[in-house]
Amino acid sequence: MRDLLFQGLFRRPHTEPAPALDQAAVQELVTSLGDLARHRLGRSLSIREVDAGSCNGCELEIHALGNAYYDVERFGIRFVASPRHADVLLVTGPVSKNMRDALKATYDATPAPKWVVALGDCAKDGGCFAGSYAVEGGVSAVIPVDLHILGCPPPPLQILQGLLALLDRVDAKV
Repeated sequence: MRDLLFQGLFRRPHTEPAPALDQAAVQELVTSLGDLARHRLGRSLSIREVDAGSCNGCELEIHALGNAYYDVERFGIRFVASPRHADVLLVTGPVSKNMRDALKATYDATPAPKWVVALGDCAKDGGCFAGSYAVEGGVSAVIPVDLHILGCPPPPLQILQGLLALLDRVDAKV
């Protein structure tokens, strides 16, 4: 036991290297997303994240958007606790039978204009959980979806690119 303690004291910690992303490119992407949100909505983009039965892989990537590396809140993109304050519902995971009614209620509580983003492969079509007795299917089986961001899980930069694509598409319709 003493040997393990000493090894732990003198060994370097095992950490992963920082992402190999260009900080200027990330800043430009997030700035353009924040500017487009303010242009389209007249204010910041508010996102309500809904876990409809996922494995939490996508949630880890969503939480990474708020860390010191990405820090999307400084650009006017914020996550809100209530669907009544949200512009975008960011739904992860296949919709389980237990979450079907809760997801519909959350969608109904979100004021118009509202957009739904299905995040991850499971949210698109149920992923590896498709066909299970406990799964309804993808998000589009329960509520209308405006954008699918694929990946298992999609990295934070891909999530930002998807949100920018959503606002670009919405801005083109107006």
